[in-house]
Amino acid sequence: MNEKIAAETAAVAVPAQASSLPPGFHEMVDDLKSIVRGAHVRAQLKVNTEMIRMYWEIGRTILEKQGKERWGTKVIDRIATELRTEFPGQRGFSRSNLHYMQQLARTWVEPIVQQPVGQLPWGHIVSLMNKCETRPEQDFYAQRAIQHGWSRSVLDLQIKQRLHEREGAALNNFTLTVPEDSDVLREITRDPYLFDFTGLGGNASERSLEDALVARMVLFLTELGTGFAFVGRQYPLRVGGSDFRLDLLFYHVRLHRFVIIELKTGRAEPEHYGKLNFYLAVADDLVRDKELDGPTIGLLVAANRDGEVARYALERSGSPMAVATWTGLDREAQVSLPPAEDLARVADGVLREHGAG
Repeated sequence: MNEKIAAETAAVAVPAQASSLPPGFHEMVDDLKSIVRGAHVRAQLKVNTEMIRMYWEIGRTILEKQGKERWGTKVIDRIATELRTEFPGQRGFSRSNLHYMQQLARTWVEPIVQQPVGQLPWGHIVSLMNKCETRPEQDFYAQRAIQHGWSRSVLDLQIKQRLHEREGAALNNFTLTVPEDSDVLREITRDPYLFDFTGLGGNASERSLEDALVARMVLFLTELGTGFAFVGRQYPLRVGGSDFRLDLLFYHVRLHRFVIIELKTGRAEPEHYGKLNFYLAVADDLVRDKELDGPTIGLLVAANRDGEVARYALERSGSPMAVATWTGLDREAQVSLPPAEDLARVADGVLREHGAG
C-alpha cells in the first residue's frame, strides 16, 4: 500500500515540477521559435536564390552554344529530355522552361543574384519576362515586388495597371514645401488613380464615389500603395464656431504623416486647392502630433485638371500638396453595377467596423 501511494505521489509531482518554470521561460521559448523560423526563411531564400542562379547559368550556357553551333529548337527538346532523365525528382526542366532560362540570361546579362530580380521566385520572374516590354520596366517591378512583398497576382495586377507610368506622376509642390522628403513623398502618389473597382464612372456624385471607395477599402488601399492606414471618412474638424469635414483621412505609417484626400468628380478648380490648403493647416494644428508626425500631406483627386491652374495653386501653397486624376468605368460598363443602396449598406458596415465618424 505504501508503495502504491508513493507511486501515485510521484506521478502527481511531475506536473508540479513542470508548472514551476523559471520567470521568462515562455518568452525565451518564443524567442527560440523565432530564431528557428528565421532560419527556415533564410534557408528557403537561399534555395530560391541558388535555383535562380542555376536557371540563369543554364540559359547562358545554351545561348553561348547556340551562338557558336547554330543549334535549333530540336536540340532544346533533347536537352529537356536529358535533364529530366538525369534528375527525375527535380521539376523545372521542361522545354518551355528552358526557353525562359534563355530569355532570363538574354535579358539580364550581368550575374543574376547581384540584381533585385535574382531575389524573386521563378513565377514572378516569368511574369516580368512575359508582361513587361522593356528592361527598365522589369527592373522597376522587380524592385517594388521585393520592397513591398508582392505576391505574383499582385505583381501581375500592378503590371497590368502600368504602375511604372503612374507612380510619382501627380503634380505636387513637395520640392518647395518639404524638400528633405520630396522624393519619397512623390513616390507615394500616382496619376491617374484607377478606381474601376468602385464600379462608378465619371458621372458619379462625390458622395457615391466616397461611399464606393470606403465600401471597397481593401482594394482602395491597394491602389493607394503600401503604408496607408485608413483613419476615417467625413472626419470632423471644428474651427472657431464652424464645423468642417475631411472627405478621407489616412495615416502613412512609414512616413509618420497624416494624408488628407479630397475627392472631386469634376475638374480641379482653384477653390478646391484653397480649401485643401486650409484643411492642411487645421489638421497640422489640431490632428497631428507635432513631436512624432511630419506635416500633413494633401492629395486632391479629381476627374481632370488643368496643368497651369495646378502649377499656380501648388506654387503658392505653403503646405505639401499634390493633385491627381482618377478613372473609373465607362458608361457601357456601368450596366452591371450593384444598386446604390447596396453600396451604401456595405459602406455603413465598414464604417461601423472601423468606428469612423
